Amino acid sequence: MNVLAFDTCFGAVSVAVRWRSARGEWLLREAYEARTTGHAERLFPMMAEVMEGAGLAFSSLDRIAVTVGPGTFTGVRVGVAAARALALTTGRPVVGTTSLAVMAHRADLLVGQKRAGRPLAVAVDARRDMVYVQLFAEPALGAGEAALATHEEAARTIGQEPVLLVGSGAAAVAAALGGQAEVEFPDLQPHARSLAIVAAELMPMAPVKPIYLRPPDAKPQADKSPPRMPL
Repeated sequence: MNVLAFDTCFGAVSVAVRWRSARGEWLLREAYEARTTGHAERLFPMMAEVMEGAGLAFSSLDRIAVTVGPGTFTGVRVGVAAARALALTTGRPVVGTTSLAVMAHRADLLVGQKRAGRPLAVAVDARRDMVYVQLFAEPALGAGEAALATHEEAARTIGQEPVLLVGSGAAAVAAALGGQAEVEFPDLQPHARSLAIVAAELMPMAPVKPIYLRPPDAKPQADKSPPRMPL
């Protein structure tokens, strides 16, 4: 299965393609850039670069994977629109999961045995004293719903059992828990590498729907459209 995965939800743009070699080995090529603006302008060039580096045509893809939110309104919109465009041009199915689930998968790999079977909660600063939060048991994917919550609401959702908190909102939620949680990776972002790895386990989405959780702070620019890509 050839999978193209990408994320534009928060403060980075990342793209990864995962495929099997002629010997049956899994191979992966990726690109990652931290950025707060310009997601739409950079996403398709990064896709083209990664696909060219892998020696694959877009027509050879079997599956497209995207993070569907939560995140910034523009970032989520860019990723979902790109997935829809690729599905139309290639005829391939789209799979998706939350940005927080992809972050949980990444954190699980980084922390290793230090997690020691504890639940893992991803909390991302959503401004206005709120966080995007999602709690994960073992394994990292397939847990509860993502939510927009105050620090105190997030703490009540997590409860009093030992938990590992990650993300830019983790420290604030840990404080609401009374300092009982361990905080790691405050700068963690979703990474397309993790999405590409789990994409085979996800169910196709039809239609592909974004998860915004809050209305936009500003109206999107109507004249912004993604560039076309080679097939």
